[in-house]
Amino acid sequence: MSPLGIVIVGTGMIGAVHRRAALLAGAQVRGVVGSSPARGEEAARAWNLPRAYRDLDEALADPQVQVVHVCTPNHLHRPMAQAALESGRHVICEKPLATTLGDAQALADLATATGLVATVPFVYRYHPVVREARARIAGGELGPLRLIHGSYLQDWLLDPASNNWRVDPRLGGTSRAFADIGSHWCDLVEWVGGERFAEVSAAFETVITERGASTGESFATPAAGGALQTVSSEDVAAALFKTTRGTLATLTVSQVSAGRHNRLWFEIDGAKAAVAFDQEDCERLWIGRPDQREEIFVRGPGAGSAEQRRLSSLPPGHAQGYAQCFEAFVADTYRAIAGQTPEGLPTFADGLRSARIVEGVIASARTRAWTPIDA
Repeated sequence: MSPLGIVIVGTGMIGAVHRRAALLAGAQVRGVVGSSPARGEEAARAWNLPRAYRDLDEALADPQVQVVHVCTPNHLHRPMAQAALESGRHVICEKPLATTLGDAQALADLATATGLVATVPFVYRYHPVVREARARIAGGELGPLRLIHGSYLQDWLLDPASNNWRVDPRLGGTSRAFADIGSHWCDLVEWVGGERFAEVSAAFETVITERGASTGESFATPAAGGALQTVSSEDVAAALFKTTRGTLATLTVSQVSAGRHNRLWFEIDGAKAAVAFDQEDCERLWIGRPDQREEIFVRGPGAGSAEQRRLSSLPPGHAQGYAQCFEAFVADTYRAIAGQTPEGLPTFADGLRSARIVEGVIASARTRAWTPIDA
């Protein structure tokens, strides 16, 4: 088969991640669409791409483009993903799928109606030891679940001088910290544990009420001084969930926790055993046993579940991480386009599920009341 022709829409940090993953999966990156023609040209030179398209319409007029990677600010996800699907292109759209539940529903419905492959990069599913945890839970090794708990902590917005388009609800959506990173934790825990959240009690806090008016790329060092602007989106969030089977789950989310660069951590406790995963120490899965026994399962291609072995592309001791997860996700998306059915590939249906959880969390944070989450 000829290589898939793709276009990347968006020139920030995550667009560069998509480009690398696409190339490693054997695709042909035909060009990029920037926020302006000048920005697109700059990215095309930096990424060594053949061209910069003037806008998405010009990219969709190229008959060699088969897949659109939407890597833009959140408020552009629906119009760009919708245009791509309506033109007959497969889509990888960054999360959140949309800034409102209605828009997420519309995109999921459109993906179903067109029959095109449409995926969302909930890439933490692609850590090999996460697959191992899921296989052990599905196989009954933990027994009935008793408790789910964890956190997702970052520090890149700890400095009040730091700002980014995600902080602006007009661009990022009503929720910031929870929709941006809490959504990853919820997707991961529901998928690994096999239980869906049914209701939630949540709280949000904006602990830095003013930030520097100048915005920059995510995780970039802020510039000192300058004007300030008021912040309304949350810096921290806490949520207590109950699953459809009655299991309690607790989650703490923060983008202002010093020293926590990207710490997604969860523990799932069952009647017979427990498992814990830390994204910043992602080569290992902790397993708790009765009688004060503990085990550490180390990632590698020679042991564990079939999916763990499939995704362990390097020998033990040669660390894999986020980049390999993203690369495996993109490669699985392209396999789905070729007619295969990769296990655990997150689609627009999963993006819609995430939007429903976020909607319930926002509503609960506003009312400080238990709030149902639609199935």
